[in-house]
Amino acid sequence: MAAAPKIQLDVVTPQKLAYSEQVDLIEGPAIDGLIGILPDHAPLVTAMQIGVVRVVKDGEEIQIAISEGFMEVQPDRINLVVRTAELPEEIDIERAEAAKERAEEKLEKGHDKVDFAKAEAAYDRALARLKAAGHQDHGYDRL
Repeated sequence: MAAAPKIQLDVVTPQKLAYSEQVDLIEGPAIDGLIGILPDHAPLVTAMQIGVVRVVKDGEEIQIAISEGFMEVQPDRINLVVRTAELPEEIDIERAEAAKERAEEKLEKGHDKVDFAKAEAAYDRALARLKAAGHQDHGYDRL
């Protein structure tokens, strides 16, 4: 029996090649909503937003927390170029929880000195990290 087709996934940040493997599928937060990519997908370029990319390889799943960027898809390759990408084992849970709390405080204050867009992005990044690290919370469904 022939092996199931795979697609090469490279997750790249300005600092490093964060992930590079032959995978079965990925799902991620495109700017227009959740997108799924399988081998032999039609060519595509899309913007990506803060969230979690779900990768399935040989029946096992990994979640990668990402920041903004873009994804280029070819039938045999996915290039995911993002500002940041963190694998579950790289995520500092305490730091992510503290960042989430700081962002929540800024969002709740509601005064002129708060940059709501920055606070909301910080909050979303913290949620993505916690979700990718496997910490479940009712607020993580936002991503």
